[in-house]
Amino acid sequence: MSTQTFHLPDVGEGLTEAEIVQWRVAPGDDVAVNDVLVEIETAKSLVELPSPFTGRVGDILAAEGATVEVGAAIITIAGGEGEPDSDIGQSEHGEKAAEKPADDGAGAVLVGYGTGGEVKSRRRKPAEKPVTKAVGVVAKPPIRKLARDLGVDLADVAPSGAAGEVTRDDVVRHAQQASVFRNIATPEVPAERELSIPVAASAASVPSAAPTADAREEAITVKGVRKATANAMTSSAYTAPHVSVWTDVDATRTMELVKRLKASPDFADVKISPLLIFSRAVIWALRRTPMINAAWVETENGAEIRMRHYVNLGIAAATPRGLLVPNMKDAQDLNMRGLAKALEKLTVTARDGKTTPADQQGGTFTITNIGVFGMDAGTPIINPGESGIIAMGTIRQKPWVVDGEVRPRYVTTVSGSFDHRVIDGDGMSRFIADVASILEEPALLLD
Repeated sequence: MSTQTFHLPDVGEGLTEAEIVQWRVAPGDDVAVNDVLVEIETAKSLVELPSPFTGRVGDILAAEGATVEVGAAIITIAGGEGEPDSDIGQSEHGEKAAEKPADDGAGAVLVGYGTGGEVKSRRRKPAEKPVTKAVGVVAKPPIRKLARDLGVDLADVAPSGAAGEVTRDDVVRHAQQASVFRNIATPEVPAERELSIPVAASAASVPSAAPTADAREEAITVKGVRKATANAMTSSAYTAPHVSVWTDVDATRTMELVKRLKASPDFADVKISPLLIFSRAVIWALRRTPMINAAWVETENGAEIRMRHYVNLGIAAATPRGLLVPNMKDAQDLNMRGLAKALEKLTVTARDGKTTPADQQGGTFTITNIGVFGMDAGTPIINPGESGIIAMGTIRQKPWVVDGEVRPRYVTTVSGSFDHRVIDGDGMSRFIADVASILEEPALLLD
């Protein structure tokens, strides 16, 4: 009986490693081509890896939680029908990439090898063996990942799903309740209090029983999204000369428009928020100052500024996995309703941990909505490959002078950071002023 070995493939992101999140099979399980074997987390997304073989699971070679390099062997399948071991799931570094299996009409292909649609398992799971890790707990992989990120034990969560499964809201509600109780609980007093050592004291006078740093500190391994974010932000901060500008805006009429759109039957099935008007304003302003949408590119013949006559508008999203920046492709072609639908899809997908690598690639300009955290303004770091990023602060009522009188108005702050190699002061100031003018008078969008 032949044994095939499956190696961790490059899932189309050009990455070098991934974390094993959850095995979906166990030794002795029978699998068919395209049955999901394992869920992995790369620097950008959660990915399910399907089997390129039909056979019986032999050895699992990488433990859950382990970080594995692309090309490393992760599982063996005995008696497998499929491509030879040397051609399956190899890395780019001197080895062959995985071959796409024959299509049997189901339309599913291997993730990362030219997928044409969603990968689905055709293997039926035994009723007594659901894809869960805790007995009696039913939850989808993204929900399990969310629970791990929030420190929630799924066994303690009351499920509310129609089939008795734990939902995202169940996990978030449990985490919030736990947070409240943690905040009101009395902190545990350490066994030994920290000692105050006089400046003049000699080293010999320090008692040997003084607490060590190990007992009071925790080391967190930098990997996944956090590692990718750190590398990208460091590169951007030390490569592009950042300059920031900002202005306060009377957004009262924007809030009135949001209220009208919420009451409109044409927008009854989509979520409406000030971010929709803000995004529309950014697209409008980019058309008036196209250099904001350009990019500085290093080539073999020297540097060039690459103009882009399309807008892939990124929205920075704080998710349980970390900061992601998915973007809406060709946002300049969307009307108000289309933009609202795209924003809603982007938000829900990011929240559920289903943002794909393709959703995060090719962005041309980014919005970060720091207002949801109650912040007024900031100096954000530019997303690599772009020349600008704009921040929308919280919208709150403040005293504002209107026609010589002080009145309560809805006020926000628009701030942004720009690559000074590409954009001069007049360009970035004009862009921020244009966005502000739309927030003050959304009717300008009708021109």
